Amino acid sequence: MLSACAVMALAGCVTTPEEDPVQVRLDDLDTRVGRIDRIVSNQSLMQMTQRVDGLQEEMRTLRGRIEELQNENAVLKKQQRDLYADLDKRLTEAAASASAAAAAPAAPEADEQALYNRALEQLRARNYVAAVDGFRALAASHPAGQMADNTQYWLGEAYYVTAEFDQAAAAFQRVLSGWPNSRKAPDAMLKLGYTQIEQNKLAAARATLQQVATKYPDSDAAKLAADRLAKLPK
Repeated sequence: MLSACAVMALAGCVTTPEEDPVQVRLDDLDTRVGRIDRIVSNQSLMQMTQRVDGLQEEMRTLRGRIEELQNENAVLKKQQRDLYADLDKRLTEAAASASAAAAAPAAPEADEQALYNRALEQLRARNYVAAVDGFRALAASHPAGQMADNTQYWLGEAYYVTAEFDQAAAAFQRVLSGWPNSRKAPDAMLKLGYTQIEQNKLAAARATLQQVATKYPDSDAAKLAADRLAKLPK
């Protein structure tokens, strides 16, 4: 009986052991680490989201630029096609005139006509260097010949199509100053305006094209000048 009471008394006197301070510290550290992991995870996610947003914006910008370049390329291709189509049309007309002249009786100007036809054929074949050489040689050997105005005009065309715009402008200007009443004068003035656009001399180009419409109102050149004027930036 006594020993049972003693056992119970001892049991009642036993207290709950205190928590291990090391374990407490570890649990606290685990909690903090978990909290830090969540914060870092959230920050990383935000950074990734911002980066993705930035990349998407860059892609949108690049797509827009690509579309602009494609549109610019399409415009340039159309301009090139129009240029060659216009040149071919003019060359066909010039070739017909040259053939008619060649069929006429021989004259002192036959040599000039032969050289002119040869240079014109080089231009029609798109042998532009040979065409330039031919027209320049003809202009030097027959500066006041019957084909001198045509020679200067086609020399300007050959320079224009090869983007030698300073030389082209000089050739077209020589037509206007040397042969103001030539049948080639309206076309020479029109092409001078086109050339000034390529030279980025927009004010001069606008004045030249307006002069075409004023001086040759019923010509095809005047219609083309009006169309080009409408497309010039204000």
